[in-house]
Amino acid sequence: MKHLILSLALIACSGAALAAETMKMAVTTSFHNSGLADVLLPRIAADLDLEVQLLVVGTGQAIRLGEAGDVDAILVHSRGAEETFVAAGHGTHRREIMYNDFVFIGPESDPADIAGAPSATEALQRIAAAEAPFVSRGDDSGTHKKELSLWDDAGQDPATLHDWYKPVGAGMGAALNTAAGMGAYIMSDRASWLNFGNKGDLALLFSGDAVLFNQYAYLPVNPEKHGHVKHDLAMKLEDWLVSDTAKTLIDGYTIDGETLFVFNAKAAD
Repeated sequence: MKHLILSLALIACSGAALAAETMKMAVTTSFHNSGLADVLLPRIAADLDLEVQLLVVGTGQAIRLGEAGDVDAILVHSRGAEETFVAAGHGTHRREIMYNDFVFIGPESDPADIAGAPSATEALQRIAAAEAPFVSRGDDSGTHKKELSLWDDAGQDPATLHDWYKPVGAGMGAALNTAAGMGAYIMSDRASWLNFGNKGDLALLFSGDAVLFNQYAYLPVNPEKHGHVKHDLAMKLEDWLVSDTAKTLIDGYTIDGETLFVFNAKAAD
């Protein structure tokens, strides 16, 4: 009888788990590599009885998934691309959630002397002048888009750079691994760098320029374009992402005492 009761209890628990609602959200590899998803998703499941299935891709691919209606919402970090997404009717709106910053990583010996640069563009100019190895995401991600804009500001065209410029077409973690193996410079978001376990002889060499600000935003996919998307669940998740609970978890997420993200969601108009 005890075994029967236990079996029935397990079935009941299994049924309860299956009853949880599910939705799909495309997120950037930098968000996932930071480890923050491992903090937020269990609490979302507990608070909302909602399983958020993540598709971890670059910002460009996340936007394409949203345009195709393959996900219910996206969480990305490339404002220009986000505003284009909404203006074209693919997303209902854009809601800022949190921010961190981009940083330049490189070998501790710093052969291009970027640690002493007065600006992010000057740091890139020094790398170019030294023809020091530089690893680029090269994957149309938000990080890659930002990197390209900074090269443009520095008067450099990555398409014409020599063999020292290495686009890898990979996510943040894989790109950092490549840079560690090569002893190369790379631009990373701060959160991914702090959570990266294979630092080798790499170090954070340059940060603090206002141009390196890195905003993350949440965009629900428009149900008028894709009637099958779970817009009600996307809005339910948004309400949670801008709540005091989310603020506490996001602001409280640290590695070695360093804050990875700062919550800056505003109340709805």
